[in-house]
Amino acid sequence: MLVMRPARAADLPLVQRLAADSPVGVTSLPDNPERLRDKIRTSESSLAAEVGFHGEESYFFVLEDTTSGELLGCSAIVASAGFSEPFYSFRNETFIHASRELKIHNKVHVLSLCHDLTGNSVLSSFYVQRPLLDTPHAELNSRARLLFMAAHPARFAETVVVEIVGLADEDGESPFWNGVGRNFFDMDYAAAERLSGQKSRTFLAELMPTYPLYVPLLPDSAQEAMGQVHPRAQITFDILSREGFETDNYIDIFDGGPTLHARTTAIRSIAESRLVPVSEGAAASEDAPWFLIANDGLENFRALATPLRWTPGEAVVLSPEQIATLEIAEGDRVRLVAL
Repeated sequence: MLVMRPARAADLPLVQRLAADSPVGVTSLPDNPERLRDKIRTSESSLAAEVGFHGEESYFFVLEDTTSGELLGCSAIVASAGFSEPFYSFRNETFIHASRELKIHNKVHVLSLCHDLTGNSVLSSFYVQRPLLDTPHAELNSRARLLFMAAHPARFAETVVVEIVGLADEDGESPFWNGVGRNFFDMDYAAAERLSGQKSRTFLAELMPTYPLYVPLLPDSAQEAMGQVHPRAQITFDILSREGFETDNYIDIFDGGPTLHARTTAIRSIAESRLVPVSEGAAASEDAPWFLIANDGLENFRALATPLRWTPGEAVVLSPEQIATLEIAEGDRVRLVAL
């Protein structure tokens, strides 16, 4: 059985394996043991803290095979972007260049460095092993975070954003970085992302041009890459699009990947989730509709993806193994939403 739960210190070696296989550009999942250790520690501290509003907290979850103990995926939530360091994006906008005398009126596409998205909650660090990509467990790894947010709304902002990894080839070459960032740093995209993962994106972002970049002056390859999704990030994009996330006027400053946004209360898994009492019984057959189901805990948060025979207004029937995995008892309430 696969269960999503908060990461703990003992998970570090297995989390490192996940980070090592994640695509270049996922700097929120750095292949660096110290950064990953800090990420887990911060999550543990955040879960243990009394929180009345979103601040510096972050929450890191892992997808565990309870039979083998292997970790097959991970994901995270940052409660408030830009709380401890600036959260940079490129804002897509249009400048008007006009001359009444010459009767010229031109619209020019530009990119402006900004931190407009500061204060939003951020979904980050998504990774799932490739055999799970087209299974309900990829949905579990991504969307169970949203059930956690539904259970603890005071910990998160009114809007959620997600930076999707942009285009890069198997050699780590990014058309957008080559057309923009490489002009300001004498390093390739993979090296820049590696350096950002080891330290922080902020110090590189602060060396980016603060004046608007005129898009028509960029190479065609860089222009075409703007807002495009890395093939290995397509699963994240698709899942969150079904949740109601939409592309905004912002892209990533390194690879040009799109930024998604949604009102927290309008996200499908949050808006449609229901608290339902539990009854113990036989597990549903595999042909039953699939649901995500979670307890409403903090440090003991647990979530599953499973077939269920459930009728609204009635208790949900779970097997003894499912009840034990969710760390609940018969009669407790769980939060569920259709897959």
